[in-house]
Amino acid sequence: MHTPLKRNIKILVVEDSRTQAEFLRHILELEGYRVMLAENGIDALEQTAMDLPAIILSDIIMPEMDGYELSSRIKQDPKTAAIPVILVSQLFDPADVIRGLEAGADDFIIKPYEPEYIQSRIRTILEALPLSISERPEPPLEISAFNKTYHICAGRAKILQILLSTYDVAVRKNVELEEAREQVNAVNEQIQQAIADLRESNRHLMSENSERRKVEKALDDANKKLNLMASITRHDVINQLTSQHESLKTALSLQEKDPQKAWEHVANATAIATRALNSVKFTRDYQKVGVKSPQWQNIHVLVQATAKEILPKGLEFVNDIPQGTEIFADPLIGTVFSNLIENAVKYGGKITTIRFCVQIKGIDTIIICEDDGIGIPSGRKDKIFSYEDGMNTGLGLYLAREILAITGITLSETGAGGSGARFEIHCPAATIRNAG
Repeated sequence: MHTPLKRNIKILVVEDSRTQAEFLRHILELEGYRVMLAENGIDALEQTAMDLPAIILSDIIMPEMDGYELSSRIKQDPKTAAIPVILVSQLFDPADVIRGLEAGADDFIIKPYEPEYIQSRIRTILEALPLSISERPEPPLEISAFNKTYHICAGRAKILQILLSTYDVAVRKNVELEEAREQVNAVNEQIQQAIADLRESNRHLMSENSERRKVEKALDDANKKLNLMASITRHDVINQLTSQHESLKTALSLQEKDPQKAWEHVANATAIATRALNSVKFTRDYQKVGVKSPQWQNIHVLVQATAKEILPKGLEFVNDIPQGTEIFADPLIGTVFSNLIENAVKYGGKITTIRFCVQIKGIDTIIICEDDGIGIPSGRKDKIFSYEDGMNTGLGLYLAREILAITGITLSETGAGGSGARFEIHCPAATIRNAG
């Protein structure tokens, strides 16, 4: 709280910035001082001549007349020489302090300033005022610094006071700078951690996007294949029913003239009906392909479970697929392994052993299913996977290829005729991994 005595203390604020001037007025009036404003050095001299202030608080850089010249003019006039002059500076250059001493300034206030600091400097100046008035004038002290010669008339007490004041400011600024540096370092560490977290999140996101794109492509391919298969099956069934209708019609026309021939046509119609029924049953299995999203599945476990379920007694089964090996495929991948085992048992002849293993070839991984049966003749290696051939021998291998193709995996037969069948499942790098 300010005292009535402070109302008698007039402080002249010399500042060309109206905003800064009003801010200083506000700070000083809160302390109870009487404050007057001047826009520049000339205006300040005119106001000082009319009503002497107790203290002059002046900015350095101003139009018309700067703070240094104003301080010199104040100190050179015997009527105003005792008025303390405080210069407000950003103190970018140490020469500012020497210039201020040469101009007779009593103290410095460094920008940016805080209200408490300004109030403290004002109080210090007022308390030292009786001592500075009684101080004897000193002969000019010639100082050479920064490639220039300065003449300073200030007493030792004033020089020491200003140096201590500026040193105090420098120390406080250095402390603030260290605190700011520590804060910057802390923020920088947080930013680095945030960047690392962002990179990790981005990596996960890219992985998820890659998986999503693979799933979307697989589903799109499956949808196209389903549409194509529906069209093919519909065409085949119509043809088969038309052929069956013709056979039955012919049988009816021959049942009295040539009963034996008529029964041959009936038998043919029955075979056609079986084919049509197989076509419809196949569409039931085929429509499941690609319905669910592809996923990572343990091959060793799938093969072992399939063999245990369908392998006849007396056959040796070897599962050399490494534990933890996973394949990215349609959930119906188990059907592929069961079809391969069933195909080996059905067409292998005197088969004794079925073996599953893994072989690395370049960047691809090959899952191998081989047996010691009679093998597949060279002329039938491609036909066994065709839809047309499957209508007579079973569509298991055709379906197996379609299931694997959902994620870009291929199936082929590479065995030597008479030395057993060898089916190779070629898995691109993105579709197989070792989770262990």
